[in-house]
Amino acid sequence: MAIVIGMEPMSREELISVARGFETIALGDDVLARIDRQRAAIDALVEGGSPIYGLSTGFGSLATTFISPEERRDLQRSLIRSHAAGVGPEVETEVVRAMMVSRLTNLCSGVSGIRRSTAEAYCALLNAGITAIVHEFGSLGCSGDLAPLAHVALALMGEGDVRDRGGQRLLAKDALQANGLAPVVLAEKEGLALINGTDGMLGQLILAIADGNALMELMDVAAAISIQALRGTDQVFLDEIHALRPHVGQRISASNLAALLANSEIVNSHLDDVTQVQDAYSLRCAPQVHGAARDTFTYATHVADVELASAIDNPSVLADGTLASNGNFHGAPVGYALDFLAIVLADVASMSERRTDRMLDENRSFGLPPFLAEQAGVDSGLMIAQYAQAGLVSEMKRLASPASVDSIPSSGMQEDHVSMGWHAARKLRKSLDAFADVLAIELLAGARALALRMPLTPSAVTGAVSERVNAVSGGPGHDRWLSPEIAAVGELVRNGELLDIVRRFVTLK
Repeated sequence: MAIVIGMEPMSREELISVARGFETIALGDDVLARIDRQRAAIDALVEGGSPIYGLSTGFGSLATTFISPEERRDLQRSLIRSHAAGVGPEVETEVVRAMMVSRLTNLCSGVSGIRRSTAEAYCALLNAGITAIVHEFGSLGCSGDLAPLAHVALALMGEGDVRDRGGQRLLAKDALQANGLAPVVLAEKEGLALINGTDGMLGQLILAIADGNALMELMDVAAAISIQALRGTDQVFLDEIHALRPHVGQRISASNLAALLANSEIVNSHLDDVTQVQDAYSLRCAPQVHGAARDTFTYATHVADVELASAIDNPSVLADGTLASNGNFHGAPVGYALDFLAIVLADVASMSERRTDRMLDENRSFGLPPFLAEQAGVDSGLMIAQYAQAGLVSEMKRLASPASVDSIPSSGMQEDHVSMGWHAARKLRKSLDAFADVLAIELLAGARALALRMPLTPSAVTGAVSERVNAVSGGPGHDRWLSPEIAAVGELVRNGELLDIVRRFVTLK
């Protein structure tokens, strides 16, 4: 059954199901009626003859150039062609589709002034699985994600390159024809309406929140395994302690760690060792760091929900039919949130790497063999896996440098402050991918270490996770080709299988 775009905002979950799952969508009758009313206001303004930005003038610094009535549809077509100027690597299909869904909700919000036929054609493009080829560079995150959205609008016009549902690259006109769709001839203001929004950065933020929240859960699982591997205590995760500093995320992570460590023979053995007075920060302070990251994701989720419910266009058609210029297209709110997430991911990844390094160091691991090697010296164990993890963390620290503090004036100084939110989104996706591999390496090391702690047993839930990790990675033993083993654990991290195992035992918050 199709997801209906109605008067209520679309949810993040619905957007993701269309972007990733190719779910179909439909436009509600109430939305179509609203589109008709607002288009009538645009038609009245067109007939009025006064210079109006986006209808009868040029764009950006060319806003003072008057466009004659007979050239105004040419103006819209030229706008899309000139703004479809992206360069660099191709952007992922799910990102383009997420951007399209967000833009369609904006087109249906009643402020863009497009025709219902154009909104229906945009919807049909999504339902047909036709995805425009969009490139890495071209958006400055202000006046909208102009170049990325222009490439989509170009496909709507039957121009440019696209990928079909099966991923084959072909001409847009051929893809439209194959699906029984006709190219759209844009009317006044429609070209501007198709490209003037934060949809590219917002779509990527929504995808990142979904992926990041799953990794946040698995982060606590990886830490619980490492804590046991290092004979750490669970007493620092008592709720009474964390009630003294009641940050929401901190209490959630502490609760998760306590549940994940319950009834662990290895944790209980810690009490017999008087030399372990306090655990290292990377163990003891996990709730504080993991929790702060969770709280940052909560803030980013709030930003995404507000933005997804917003009507972003310039100029916007107001309720009385007037057209109002504005700056709602500026990507600062979304750009900041994207940058915040990259910062916290780099920090929690750094803590993960420190736990891994501690497991490999015989002087700090409380009885584990050097580098978890079968025959240290002959075997190097996981020595270089930690190198790879450190390299990933270093890259994540570089990606944590905020894009939103940069601004390069454009359009003849008319657009003299831009958000760089698209760039913040692009680097966040890279950071999330790196973080998945950082967690995979900690899990690889932790699972091997727990096997080496036998006959002491871990908690039931972490034991089950570790058993699955060791099953795909080989567990303890002489050195083997390590890259495929890391990749195999990385796939478990990404496909959700490990969290499925966890949920059979405990409910994480």
